[in-house]
Amino acid sequence: MVENMTLDRWMSDAVPHLGPLRAVADDFEAGTGVPVDLSTALFLRARLAGLPPPGRTSAGGSCRLLGTRDGWAAVNLARPDDRAALPALLALLDARDGELPYAARRTTAPRLAAAAQTVGIPAAALGSDRLGRPPVRARSYGEREPRALDGLRVLDLSALWAGPLCARLLGLAGAHVTKAESTGRPDGARRGHPGFYRWLHDGHRSLALDFASRALADAADRADVVIEASRPRALRRLGLNAEEFLAARPGRVWLGITGYGRDDDRIAFGDDAAVAGGLVGRDGRGAPVFLGDALADPVTGLYAARAVVRSLSRGGGELLCVSMAACAAALAGPLTPPC
Repeated sequence: MVENMTLDRWMSDAVPHLGPLRAVADDFEAGTGVPVDLSTALFLRARLAGLPPPGRTSAGGSCRLLGTRDGWAAVNLARPDDRAALPALLALLDARDGELPYAARRTTAPRLAAAAQTVGIPAAALGSDRLGRPPVRARSYGEREPRALDGLRVLDLSALWAGPLCARLLGLAGAHVTKAESTGRPDGARRGHPGFYRWLHDGHRSLALDFASRALADAADRADVVIEASRPRALRRLGLNAEEFLAARPGRVWLGITGYGRDDDRIAFGDDAAVAGGLVGRDGRGAPVFLGDALADPVTGLYAARAVVRSLSRGGGELLCVSMAACAAALAGPLTPPC
């Protein structure tokens, strides 16, 4: 466990940015009666895993803030495939024999991020998505029928942190949550701290399904709310279509979580999405440092849960598009250049 002094450091670094998020949590509580402990929602994983506060390397160790010719960019080597793609990234940057920090210093932040995304590595220039989309966009595709959360069936197809945190909060408000995982690709969060995974999914029914079979579409047919974090075309190949789901029965809600919006194929995880939104701290010289532990993940989970509650109160029938970078940007203060 992280000692109290370290936890105080986590909180003191984040507090200047939490005013808008506190309002989101209070709004969720007003609509459901379920209070949200921001310290737990944001920092439980770090506490359980004993992670140190981050600097220019993320708390989890996979993401780095790199100085470039014109600013800063985050590059996240979170998966084995990301590390395997690193030589291809260096080749794109004309730095085959160099190290990534050296290559970064010779190029611009937008070029570094674009090159990384080209080879499938999550990356973002600092503040590149601060003035883009709102955190949540709602599009109506079905008939409205106002409903309470209590007893509603939620199918959670998401993984890792943001979507499951949303599902946890909806479950605490009375929804019946089913966590569905592919038999061929279980949730990567299972490889993390088991106590954190249990906290996210406590009380939820768990299903392991062959996503290529009819079983996935059958599970969705029974749901009132679907939570997912996949590219729309990937879900359509599996027989799931948000617009058809919403049109089939009044009052349904479909929540889609992406890094940058459903019309943008860029990959994102919590640390690099936070950087894209400008949600960073500053060191003593004014240079950026990571803030929190994959902070865009829990922030997005809170925005998403509130969005579902609001949609249900309006009668549902809505596709809710939640952008991780935009959720981070909603909390970011002014971007000041380093001294």
